[in-house]
Amino acid sequence: MKILAIETSFDEAGLAIIEYEQKGTTTSIEVLSDTLFSQAEAHEEYGGVYPTLAKQIHAKNLVPLLTQTLEEANLHITTETTEVTSDSLLKIQTVLEREPEMFAELSGLLVHIRKPDIDAIAITHGPGLEPALWVGISFAKALSIAWDIPLTPVNHMEGHVAAALAISNTNKEFVIQEPQLPALALLISGAHTELILIKKWLDYEKIGSTRDDAIGEAYDKAARLLGFPYPGGPKISKLAQEARGENLLQPYSLPRPMLTTNDFDFSFSGLKTAVRNIVQSIEAPTDEQKKQIAREFDDAATEVLVAKTKSAIEEHAVQTLIVSGGVAASKYIRENLENLTKEYADMRFYVPTLDLATDNGRMIAFAAAIHDSPATPAEEILANGNLSIESESPR
Repeated sequence: MKILAIETSFDEAGLAIIEYEQKGTTTSIEVLSDTLFSQAEAHEEYGGVYPTLAKQIHAKNLVPLLTQTLEEANLHITTETTEVTSDSLLKIQTVLEREPEMFAELSGLLVHIRKPDIDAIAITHGPGLEPALWVGISFAKALSIAWDIPLTPVNHMEGHVAAALAISNTNKEFVIQEPQLPALALLISGAHTELILIKKWLDYEKIGSTRDDAIGEAYDKAARLLGFPYPGGPKISKLAQEARGENLLQPYSLPRPMLTTNDFDFSFSGLKTAVRNIVQSIEAPTDEQKKQIAREFDDAATEVLVAKTKSAIEEHAVQTLIVSGGVAASKYIRENLENLTKEYADMRFYVPTLDLATDNGRMIAFAAAIHDSPATPAEEILANGNLSIESESPR
């Protein structure tokens, strides 16, 4: 089975084509192509992702990305005789009525290439920014009409779980197997901080989440307070690592929000506010002071993540820890969570490679593959910015 996957939930457009085979709860995957376009630079002046702009940039780049993706997979085959009917083009025009430029570019491509050897189109339908999600969904529906290929909706958060479970030695061939259960997934990104309990394979229960800012959002906001542009989270991590390497004295103290509460929820808004208070008291932090503040922020956030995860592991007798999402790219956070698992005999630890931690098309394809998802009627696929991973659990 070959899947074309499309991811447009936030500020990165990712497309991928995979071929997979499923035997029981083991899925063998070959990545045929993988393309990505990041909008981070375009959103820098806003200090975060501006939804309407994200949608516009996705609309501009999806057709070129599709061309590149098909070429990499050797599925871009030109033809002198169009295979797309005029009736199909009219339907596609209706689907893309809000994206006339995309329609013009896509129709120009479709009439000159053969239908690719693809069995399904997987599309992210949430959670995320709804304008960004909609443009990807409309694009997928247009391709489904043109090529008569079924659609399968994918939950973005389950994509992160699949990305962490994907084991590879070549970056082209992956194997995803059912982990030892019960498993716990800590999903940490710019928009999410969630603890997901998995007692049964592909059955998800959210047992904890952030009550305000997501951890990645808090990192970015702290970076902005220190004078760094969006996305600033990686800069905080880098400065914190430098402070540790230089053994700088630590004159600042930040709170550990909800560290000892009797639940698995998080809160990072107060941590960000505490950074603001320190910066305002200093007025103009030096480079050394920025490193010290960054380290204390990094230490505080990591301590909370580890403590909440540890509580969940012990309460639910967890055998496997899965950590994924953009913030999982942090070396310090990865190391601390891996060290946590070493406290328990035979516990397995899964974390994605750095290129799979952030949003990408492969993770959406992986999630579709492990479900071996049946087709879903196009009219039933809607953008849902607040979609829960629990929606993917068997009913």
